[in-house]
Amino acid sequence: MESALRRIESLVQDGGHHLVATVNPEFVMRARSDPEFARVLESAALCIPDGQGVVWAARRQGCEMSGPVTGVDLIPPLAALCAQRGWRMFLLGAAPGVADELARRLRSEHPELQVDASEDDESAELVRQKRPHVLLVAFGAPRQEMWIDRAGRAAGVPVAMGVGGSFDYLTGRVPRAPAWMRRAGLEWLFRLGRQPWRLKRMAVLPGYAIGVLTQGRQGSAP
Repeated sequence: MESALRRIESLVQDGGHHLVATVNPEFVMRARSDPEFARVLESAALCIPDGQGVVWAARRQGCEMSGPVTGVDLIPPLAALCAQRGWRMFLLGAAPGVADELARRLRSEHPELQVDASEDDESAELVRQKRPHVLLVAFGAPRQEMWIDRAGRAAGVPVAMGVGGSFDYLTGRVPRAPAWMRRAGLEWLFRLGRQPWRLKRMAVLPGYAIGVLTQGRQGSAP
């Protein structure tokens, strides 16, 4: 978490436009069959391991990785960093009212934080007008990453990150797994129990696991 925040801080200070991707096994498998999505992920300035599956694969490749850095866990300290540095933040996406509620919560925790919100995916012009330093997009993958590659880049946002359903978790609309399940790498099981529709999305996981297990340590990541 600390190194991810330091890297994001340096990307904002560098200027330009940078994508931060929250990569999970579904991203990896999607990228193997979707060249355009693969291109966008390859363009990311920073990929963080959003789940134990990516951490497991990275360790098998010989990478030193202490644990996952999920988007939902990254947002609160990132908001604190923006407040400290005087950086503007923009929350985009999720169901109507969710981004606004999260913005209010973040302001209550950090009164000096400059944060705007909208759920409309046609808000590219509003993003340009607000000129945020950090843009969080909650459209779900791969739509959020493709939107960032197109509209976020055009808006010149220094750091843009897709965060999936993080706004729902942070506003309490969707409960998170107990801490012990998160520590044990079982948050996916808790989510599946509450959201059975995820089973279809998770159908790629056996193929991902086989790819990881059959990939040599000296080869490239699956």
